[in-house]
Amino acid sequence: MRRFVLFILAISCFLAIPGLAQQASNNLKLWYDQPAPNWNEALPIGNGRLGAMVFGVPEKENIQLNEGTLWSGGPHRNDNPDTKAILPEIRQLLFDGKYEEAHNLANAKIISNTSHGMPFETAGNLYLTFDGHDNYSNYYRELDISKAIQKTSYTVDGVNYQREVFTSFPDQVLVIRLTASKPGQLSFAASMDRPNPELITVSTEGNGLLKMVGRSNDRKSKRLPKDAEGTKGQVKFETRVQVIPEGGMVIANDTSLAVEKANSVTIYVSIATNFVNYMDISGDQHERAVDYLAAVEGKSYDQLKQAHTQHYQQLFNRVALDLGRTKEADKPTDARINNFSSVTDPALAALYFQFGRYLLISSSQPGGQPANLQGIWCNQLDPPWKSAYTININTEMNYWPAEVTNLPEMHEPLIEMVKELSVAGQETAEVMYGADGWVAHHNTDLWRIAGPVDGATWGMWPSGGIWLSQHLWDKYMFSGDIGYLREVYPAMKGSTEFCLSFLIPEPEHGWLIMSPSTSPENRPAHFPNMINIQYGTTMDNQLVFDMLTKTAAAARLLGEDDDLVKKIEETIPKLAPMQIGQHGQIQEWIKDWDDPEDKHRHVSHLYGLQPSNQISPYRNPELFEAAMNVLTYRGDPSTGWSMNWKINLWARLLDGNHAYKLMGDQIRLVGRPDSPNGGGTYPNMLDAHPPFQIDGNFGFTSGLAEMLVQSHDGAIHLVPAVPDVWKDGKVTGLRARGGFVIESMAWKDGKLAKAVIKSTLGGNCRIRSYNALTVDGKKSLKKAKGVNKNNFYQTPAIKEPLISAKANLKGYAPPKSFLYDVPTKSGDVIVLVGK
Repeated sequence: MRRFVLFILAISCFLAIPGLAQQASNNLKLWYDQPAPNWNEALPIGNGRLGAMVFGVPEKENIQLNEGTLWSGGPHRNDNPDTKAILPEIRQLLFDGKYEEAHNLANAKIISNTSHGMPFETAGNLYLTFDGHDNYSNYYRELDISKAIQKTSYTVDGVNYQREVFTSFPDQVLVIRLTASKPGQLSFAASMDRPNPELITVSTEGNGLLKMVGRSNDRKSKRLPKDAEGTKGQVKFETRVQVIPEGGMVIANDTSLAVEKANSVTIYVSIATNFVNYMDISGDQHERAVDYLAAVEGKSYDQLKQAHTQHYQQLFNRVALDLGRTKEADKPTDARINNFSSVTDPALAALYFQFGRYLLISSSQPGGQPANLQGIWCNQLDPPWKSAYTININTEMNYWPAEVTNLPEMHEPLIEMVKELSVAGQETAEVMYGADGWVAHHNTDLWRIAGPVDGATWGMWPSGGIWLSQHLWDKYMFSGDIGYLREVYPAMKGSTEFCLSFLIPEPEHGWLIMSPSTSPENRPAHFPNMINIQYGTTMDNQLVFDMLTKTAAAARLLGEDDDLVKKIEETIPKLAPMQIGQHGQIQEWIKDWDDPEDKHRHVSHLYGLQPSNQISPYRNPELFEAAMNVLTYRGDPSTGWSMNWKINLWARLLDGNHAYKLMGDQIRLVGRPDSPNGGGTYPNMLDAHPPFQIDGNFGFTSGLAEMLVQSHDGAIHLVPAVPDVWKDGKVTGLRARGGFVIESMAWKDGKLAKAVIKSTLGGNCRIRSYNALTVDGKKSLKKAKGVNKNNFYQTPAIKEPLISAKANLKGYAPPKSFLYDVPTKSGDVIVLVGK
């Protein structure tokens, strides 16, 4: 209860302080009238390699630091060579219905007995301690995501203090600028620490430099056998903090710096490791850290700030979204989050959308590591779920917004990781399964482990690489870049080769299925707790179909591997179809075991609806209805990432009002009695699983984009799922498959008013709209007929589903829509106007 009293007081104080509403009038700012009392209220900044959480505490600023390659352990593998010998036995146990025996055998002979993956680690904390600054007024803290700059301001004894912090994209250092309204008023101490002090040394160098050197932690999972050696921490790192005052002086102590009576101060923070790639840690962390600082010598603060902002805005400014603004937008961000589900605050939904894009830019840059479970922000040495890459939904969700929200460069680190896994996973496929191609299971890390971890309940899923590989093709579908496709094709081919060599016929129908496997993390209700091992799960069937179909399409485009294409074409008809069970639901398992009371967070069998395009209201309405039934049974309350997946799914189901209802469930403060399953949003707008996982933020951004534009089902569907509450709005810069860019789009009274679409590749532009359209408000449009001839808009030809006699489907009819074809050449701009 105390928390909500504080909110009332905070809002009252905000209303009493003149000028704060004006300061926060920018719709792209998160702002607060109090410091962050804990890490979940600090504000994230990052440049893809460096991450920081800024607390904004006047008397003791805490800037928690990360570097993207600072992980536990070092280069290693975690394959289990015992697997190959027992593979026929475990498959037969599953066919015989002996699931508990199969589960136990998987734990003994398949799950890794050498490594269960390495955690992402914090680089420590930088503290700036200001004596006497605990008695402050006029406090204001913001994160301006239009510029990627964090700012804190307050008043002490009539002096106005300001701090600006950013992680420079072009210069690769963290920059802090401290100013005061009167000269000689900046006096503070700078110090550093890290949770594991015995692995670090903090010292000073000269009068203005503070440094920390250390290495990553050793790691031995509690799940490993007692005699397992574990993995030695081999990542060396160095952090260098350069303090440059204007006026005053700097005094160096053994482990800290003291600044006295400066007019202003600029601080540069450089962090580097010895990581070169997942097999090589021969880099010189000291030389790198020194070079980063040397590169900014002679540059003014304004120059650094301008270069940083310019680099960032070239990415961020590609998309703008206006859903309207109400007086709620004048309140502090934490109050807005707390109120969202009970008021009308469309600007907060737009801010949440853009915050996801900000986080992706800040945590995933070309040449760096992909965003992990916490992006690039982690304050622990052993964080929840290792803050690693969970590739049975979470890592993939991180990148759903990349292409559609016009950040294709941010997709590149994931693509590079998949390419690296396609090499590392070849040995895993051969050693463990005697299979061709490459495999990855449900988890990986900086070292690109590909073996199964954490126990059979989670790790006995050999389809992680198959899901990741969908991103290789999906990125091509937006760009049409044949050179890129040629580059990633070997990884696609390798994943398909694994599928072809791992598939076996199941005993009842002879369908080719994956075994052993799971439907990620869920189990049939009648199974013993924690036992979920299976064969032929629906998600695996959907993933394999997509992998084979996309690889064949890529091979044809590139003129390669005719024999492989022939084998794929022979295999696809033998795959298992989707099945609609007795409750009118898409079956999650090969048998009709689904329970309408199952509320599990994973809805893996709906992969075929989203992010895939196998399920459509126009091509297979019975599957569409069955997917809707699944979501209805599962209900809305869920953990953070799951709630945001459901936003995407309901958008694909063309139900914007339901998607928006889930947005209200997501945008509410963690810990409220009405927070679904404890999920929601922290005051700093980061998603709560809980604890913090960043995938929910990215899922929200993707989901909102799906409500505005969809291009997966044979046409560009404009405003397919806009909720009633967003009666009017406009957006610029979203992308559709086939190289189409929605340069601008506006809707009024829920109907499309105007859209300007640029064709960068040419080809037929098929448009779907709920209201009639004209060209330039004058010319009539050609009504579409037949299959879209644009190769980027071909839809998958899946098998007819098997439908239980007990299913009792009601029949689904999609909303009435208009379908038009507009032929285009590269560079053409189409202006569509609604009637």
